Amino acid sequence: MAHSAANYIGIEIGGTKLQIVAGDSRGHIARRWRAIVDLNRGGPGICDQLLQGLGEIMPAAHARGIGVGFGGPVDWKTGRIAVSHQVEGWEDFELGKWLSEHARLPVRIENDSNLAALAEATRGAGAGFDPVFYFNMGSGVGGGIVINGRVYHGAPPGEAEFGHVRLDRSGATVESRCSGWAIDRRIRAIASANPASFFGRAAAGINGGEARHFAAALAKDDPDARQILAELSGDLAFALSHVIHLLHPAVIVMGGGLSLVGEPLRKAIADALPTHVMEVFAPGPPLRLAEVGEDAVPVGALLLAATGESC
Repeated sequence: MAHSAANYIGIEIGGTKLQIVAGDSRGHIARRWRAIVDLNRGGPGICDQLLQGLGEIMPAAHARGIGVGFGGPVDWKTGRIAVSHQVEGWEDFELGKWLSEHARLPVRIENDSNLAALAEATRGAGAGFDPVFYFNMGSGVGGGIVINGRVYHGAPPGEAEFGHVRLDRSGATVESRCSGWAIDRRIRAIASANPASFFGRAAAGINGGEARHFAAALAKDDPDARQILAELSGDLAFALSHVIHLLHPAVIVMGGGLSLVGEPLRKAIADALPTHVMEVFAPGPPLRLAEVGEDAVPVGALLLAATGESC
């Protein structure tokens, strides 16, 4: 059945940003509304923001359904939020029911990394591969698995929680060491200890978002940046080796804000992978940079809304 250019609504609810888009069944975005999440207002404040954004997007959309990518564990069958690891006030909230009542449309809820994985597997760097494992490094770290074009779900509310994979017995996780916030902390520590360093100059007077200077520091061959890269890529290669041994994906796709560091980070992880992978599986599947980019979650949300099921 042919659909017009904006028959569906896609929503991204993250730890820092909120996006609402109108688009078609193939994930092409026609209109967009954005806002910054107010952490102080928690879940109820985001609900107010959602109503504001929907009020601006929906009148011209003639929408048939809504898909939502939420930044945390959800029960995809019921639309109930289990918890957010970044924003307070979401625990056990029936987001799907609440949104459906306000929008008067069918609503499907998914973990945001699952929808990003679906978008990359369908329209991005994972297209033509099966299975696809996707992970993103933003405020937190998440993952998603797509098999035969469908998101793989474990027993609810569990998903591919790559960010919570342990890196050692002390409790360090991929998220605690490899998220954007983790890199922010490391750069702040370097800047504090050595104000004359590249990071000391670049990050002077800021408290948050320091990781945006990481790529520039690498381009200048800064020794502190090289050390962060070595440790970051080593941790990620070690964690991804577990994914390879358990799931044997045909491709691994890396997205999120930190992936914008680009080829230096991709290559460093790929070079470190064989060290941690069984010889028979070495060098491991190709590691590719995400292509859909920051639109991965809203594009996946449109695809979800269009299918009317959780894939």
